[in-house]
This record gives sequence, structure tokens and C-alpha cells, in this order.
Amino acid sequence: MADVSSPEIAAAYLDVRDDKSETKWLLIDYESEKSDKLTLTSTGTGGLSDLKEHLDDSKASFAYVRVAYANDKESQREKFVLVTWIGKNTKVMRKAKVSVQAADVKQVLRSYSIDVAAREKEDLNEDPIIVRLRKAGGASYDGV
Repeated sequence: MADVSSPEIAAAYLDVRDDKSETKWLLIDYESEKSDKLTLTSTGTGGLSDLKEHLDDSKASFAYVRVAYANDKESQREKFVLVTWIGKNTKVMRKAKVSVQAADVKQVLRSYSIDVAAREKEDLNEDPIIVRLRKAGGASYDGV
């Protein structure tokens, strides 16, 4: 089991979800290579491109991101994405644990439209994620 009990994680989650906050994402990492305790690493006010700069190829991390997009000319939507990051240089035992421990993270970062498993930073390019969000959102008037 992953320990996701840090009050900082819960507070950052609520901050990202708050419409009045400028915080757009949070990133949580394992406290150490051998630990199953997750801690808040950082938060940011930029989008997915900003988050990508904080991901480490040698770590497994979880992120929660608010993504804004135009559904059509008249409307703007904001949806939430859960990211499970497993960098290409992450140790084998950590990779194995992440798939099981993701369920514990989802108990805390619980409201999201899609989850994205990312192995490379390109997996977090905004356009394909917005296409998935539109499909998950139901109403799409532009043929996506």
C-alpha cells in the first residue's frame, strides 16, 4: 500500500480543484527509493507543459492537472486529469509497485475525467489529451 496520508497532498488537491485558485497542477513523489510514502513535490500555475518540466526520468510520480480547452467557439471547459508517470529510468521494483499503489492514490485524487499513463514527456502533449477529454465529456459538436 502507498501512504498518501500527507495533509499537504489533500490541501494541494483541493487547491487545484478550487475555481478561484491559480494552481493548475500538483505533483507527488515517493519520499525515497525504498519508501511507499508519497509526498507533495510541487504545484504550479502553468499547464501540462509546465508540469512536464518537473517530471524526472528516474522516478515514478503521480500528478493531478486542471486542463482548460474550448469545446466550441462559444464554450470553455475545464476538466481534471490524473497522471501516472513512470520515467524510463525508474527502477524495476518501483515500476512493479506503481500499478498496485495507483489505487491508493486514486482514493485521494479521486475526481478526474481521464487518467493518463505516461512513460515519456511526449505522452503528456496537450492536443491528444484534449481529444480524450472531449470524448470523455460526452457533448462534442465538432466531430471529435
